Amino acid sequence: MNSSTQPGTSMNAAASRATCAVGDEHTASRIVDLLTENFDDSDVAIAAFEQPDGRWDVTMYFAQLPDETVIREMILLAAGKSVASTVTFDTVAAKDWVRSSLEGLVPVSAGRFVVHGHHDRARVPPNKLGIEIEAALAFGTGHHGTTRGCLVLLDEVLHRRTPKRALDLGTGTGVLAIAAAKALHRHVLASDIDPRSVEVARENARLNGVGNLVETICATGFNSPRFADEGPFGLVLANILAVPLRKLAPAMTAHLTPSAYVILSGLLPHQAGSVVAAYRFNGVKLIRRLQLDGWTSLLMQRA
Repeated sequence: MNSSTQPGTSMNAAASRATCAVGDEHTASRIVDLLTENFDDSDVAIAAFEQPDGRWDVTMYFAQLPDETVIREMILLAAGKSVASTVTFDTVAAKDWVRSSLEGLVPVSAGRFVVHGHHDRARVPPNKLGIEIEAALAFGTGHHGTTRGCLVLLDEVLHRRTPKRALDLGTGTGVLAIAAAKALHRHVLASDIDPRSVEVARENARLNGVGNLVETICATGFNSPRFADEGPFGLVLANILAVPLRKLAPAMTAHLTPSAYVILSGLLPHQAGSVVAAYRFNGVKLIRRLQLDGWTSLLMQRA
């Protein structure tokens, strides 16, 4: 998810590596979340990506020799005994770990958009809009079901209407803001509570040729005068989590134009109903519910 997955550090010295095989994306996400909560990103780079057979791999690169018992216990907590038993440790030679891990990622197509790494730039079809994202985690590059769901729904909205003002709330790597800017050729406001995500999104927008269109700000919720300055918005994308999405419903609605579209994600299927109810209470109705890889994305519209 955009706001909850931060790029790790590219380490250019010899490093210790831990790898484990995971059966599904949701389990891989749990492992990544737990590890990123417990390690500073200057000490570890984590990559999670899908193999052609649908299996997921999680690879961790440590600047310092890790405590193998601690790593196994964390993976046991996040994914269970069968996954923890697959963890292997070794030492690898000096190179750019982030770029190396991204070489295993394939381009992801979602509507008119193709999210890809630098190494796949030439594989973007001429009739698609390429979004180049380099991050240490697949969950910030379009491979996560929430990001793909948002892109599919964004493409659907753009077939219906061309919003004049767009907001990406909880931008993370900036992929959704970049997609909107490339498709609309208009200014897009992108916010995140994490200053580092704001920097990453700004740099990604520049690398994708829309640095002049994507404005990145650090803000919690709608707590910035820039929202009032740039709004009201005809399109809001918010790929965050269920609890903050529910809490933000009144404030978000206050920043919408009549008939504005809202795309919400970062939801497990059982969480979607409460989010829909919170927005319906504020006059925003459900248009479509999309489920990808065990995650739910919602397309809603202000009544």
